[in-house]
Amino acid sequence: MRAVSDRQVEVFIGEVLRTGVIVSAVLTVVGFALYLLHFADAQPHYLHFIPLRGRFYFPSMLFHLAASGHTQAIMELGILILIATPVARVAFLIGAFALQRDRLYIGVSSVVLLVLLFSLIFMK
Repeated sequence: MRAVSDRQVEVFIGEVLRTGVIVSAVLTVVGFALYLLHFADAQPHYLHFIPLRGRFYFPSMLFHLAASGHTQAIMELGILILIATPVARVAFLIGAFALQRDRLYIGVSSVVLLVLLFSLIFMK
C-alpha cells in the first residue's frame, strides 16, 4: 500500500465537500424550478393550514420518486445529500487515516462517525 500524504487527504476531502454541496445545490434548485413550473398557478389557502406529513421517510422511496421527476422529492434529495456530505467526509477520513496507519485518529473519527449516524438514525 502506498502512503498517503496529509496534503492529498486535504485535497480529497475538500473535493468531497465541494462536490456534495454543489450536487445538493443543483438538485435543490432544479427541484424548486420544476416545482414552480408545475404549480405556478396554484392558489394558497391561508385560512386553513394543512401541515405536510412525512411522505418521503425512506431514502429508497425518495430516490425512486426523484428519478420519476417528483419535484418535492428532488428538493428533498438535495437536502439529504447536503446532510450526508459531512458524514461522507468523516467516513473518508477514517479510510485516509487507515492508509496512514494512524490508529488514534481512526478511533476518534470512528467515534465521531458513530455519533453522527446515531443522531441521524435515532433522533427525531
